[in-house]
Amino acid sequence: MIQVQNLSCGYGSKEILNDINFSIEEGAVLSILGANGSGKSTLLKAMVGILPYKGDISINKNDTRGLNRKERASLVAYVPQSSSIPFDFNVLEIVLMGRFHSSTLNLSYSQKDKYEACEALKQVGIEDFKERIFRKLSGGERQLVLIARALAQKSKIIIMDEPVTGLDLGNQMRLLDLISTLAQNGKIVIQTTHYPDHALRVSTHVLWLDKGEILAFGSPETVISTQRIYDVYRVESELLKHKNNGIGYILPLKYKQKEQ
Repeated sequence: MIQVQNLSCGYGSKEILNDINFSIEEGAVLSILGANGSGKSTLLKAMVGILPYKGDISINKNDTRGLNRKERASLVAYVPQSSSIPFDFNVLEIVLMGRFHSSTLNLSYSQKDKYEACEALKQVGIEDFKERIFRKLSGGERQLVLIARALAQKSKIIIMDEPVTGLDLGNQMRLLDLISTLAQNGKIVIQTTHYPDHALRVSTHVLWLDKGEILAFGSPETVISTQRIYDVYRVESELLKHKNNGIGYILPLKYKQKEQ
């Protein structure tokens, strides 16, 4: 279980998040929605230990502040929006970095590490990329490699910041199916997204952020509404359901400019 209590944080003297409280259990998929600048990425960075914060974040009732890097890596894997790696590492080397915390060899990787890295590449459909140079890949291809690196880490929790960024439609659907499978296998998956459709498709919980505060938290069916989409994005829409599988989706109709 992850529990966030009275969380506040920001950058320097500027506070971005204020009094954030929520908890989720094993097997949950939490999608964090909100307009640009609402604090979504800031919340993830606090949860993975990149940003200092006030309040408490606990995993299975253990305060994450007391975790060392190896302990944290065994519990939480993080996929950032982007990653700039200036050296000519190939894809397999990048994914193997996700195994460093569990490798028993000093500054090297075991056959098990290499097996897990290759399996992670297969999970995201890029097993043929192993020898390609990471920095020469397209943005979407690099995103898939970073997701594979997180999978290879074998952590109980996977936190992803806008994971579909740069992905084509096929890879978006593949990733959403993978998120559902991971949750079914007992992982906790947390993602930020700009797509309410994606949240409706895979989430057990949705957290709406607005100006650094929680606007709503609950099941996607109760939290995602046309009124809330209008309030947050100024977009008039319809909420529909597929006639065969019942999956909900948003039909945007019109953006309405704020009155001066």
